[in-house]
Amino acid sequence: MTLQLATAALFLLSTFYGLPAASDSAQAGAPVADAKPLPTGNADNDARRAVFAAEPLTLEEYVREYFKDEPVLAEIAKCESRFRHTDQHGKVLRGEASAEDLGVMQINEFYHEERALKLGFNLHTLDGNLAYARWLYGKEGTVPWHASAKCWQRFDTLARANEKPITN
Repeated sequence: MTLQLATAALFLLSTFYGLPAASDSAQAGAPVADAKPLPTGNADNDARRAVFAAEPLTLEEYVREYFKDEPVLAEIAKCESRFRHTDQHGKVLRGEASAEDLGVMQINEFYHEERALKLGFNLHTLDGNLAYARWLYGKEGTVPWHASAKCWQRFDTLARANEKPITN
């Protein structure tokens, strides 16, 4: 009971004050049960959160659900970090090619941390890393992840080929 109260308190603190949540130590196969933000009033986001509340998800499942509207971002996460947000010691995953690349989406903090903070995203947390990646994708497409394009580009090409054309 005490552990549950402590976990709930940590979750509330992380939600309201941006502190790292317990879920930020998630690895690809570990459950991400506590990575559920509070309801926002947005029907799509709240429906997504209801799915997360049903049962613990692995980090891969969480990322794929988070990006279900833009699946190429999940493929990028697979290529960039193999669906890992932290290393074996619980520290935020750093890039192999550049130590400035952070987390599951391997966002370069030299180029993006200041802007992310101004927008209210903490690149060191799982949800902040994913949310900023979504924002960045909306602004620049897949360009920020061009270094790993050989890994995910085929998926993106196939996905776009299967899109139905918009007719008016």
